[in-house]
Amino acid sequence: MRRACLVFGVIACALASVAAAQSYPAKPIRVINPYTAGGGIDAILRPLTQKMSDGLKQTMPVDNRPGANGMIGMELGAKAPPDGYTLVVGTTGSLCMNASVYPKMRYDPVKDFAPISNFADSAFILSVHPSVPAKNVKELIALAKAQPNKLTYATFGVGSSSHLGAELLSMLAGIRMIHIPYKGTVPMNTDLVAGNVMMSLDSMQSVMPFIRAGRLRALGIAAEKRSPAAPDIPTISESGVPGFVVGSWYGLLAPANTPREIVTRLHAEIIKALASAEVKERFQSFGTETVGSTPEEFAALIRSDIEKWAKVVKVAGIKPEE
Repeated sequence: MRRACLVFGVIACALASVAAAQSYPAKPIRVINPYTAGGGIDAILRPLTQKMSDGLKQTMPVDNRPGANGMIGMELGAKAPPDGYTLVVGTTGSLCMNASVYPKMRYDPVKDFAPISNFADSAFILSVHPSVPAKNVKELIALAKAQPNKLTYATFGVGSSSHLGAELLSMLAGIRMIHIPYKGTVPMNTDLVAGNVMMSLDSMQSVMPFIRAGRLRALGIAAEKRSPAAPDIPTISESGVPGFVVGSWYGLLAPANTPREIVTRLHAEIIKALASAEVKERFQSFGTETVGSTPEEFAALIRSDIEKWAKVVKVAGIKPEE
């Protein structure tokens, strides 16, 4: 009798899971963006969720929860009910870099999430305020070597992708600069455009509007090849720092233990949205590449990048803010 009850319980749970997946979604799906509103992630996330909502027949409101280098929003996503009604945007920084910088992080980037898909990749651009005399990467490196610990670079947080990218550049170029961390992309770019800080390494979708308006000067793109969205900007590799490739990917994740049927449904809608002309054009206008990986591919990417950036954190001696 006990065995029969156990079997019946397992079957009942399985049937309930299937029924829930079949009726999914029955209400709006919240998407947590762990970074500031109006930043680079918002620029590509909102067109994606708008297109996905067409297929899901439900709205997908974006909930910006910035702070602690993305950790506040990521923790909210990790602790949400695993029912498919709360998703979170994960990035190279919030999932992989934070894991090495913050040993007491209150979420596990591998165990606490169900990866759905990496939906975009964006190379970073090294840009400076127009008052900086350097017109290219070689001139910037020469300036930094002539004035060690004088040039300032802005990032959107200690241990962020912009911070680790700039540290890697300093290591490869043999220069020393002063790090000025901000609490997000928007305040960072506000100070950069105002000339209160000299340079930054940030995503194309974040800085291209300022570059096109002449408020920032692009020195190089941290990619293997030039971007079709800005073919006049040389790669940093061809400008004197061979092999320097830094950027960020962006993916959607659900809390761990979300039913596989729901993850599969969401993945299918992401792929459909990324194939649409509207989303493609929006991403391409920022120099951002659409991806559309499988959940398994996305999970493997997270694990491999955790190992990759742990080495940079160790060599650079990056410590969390007190």
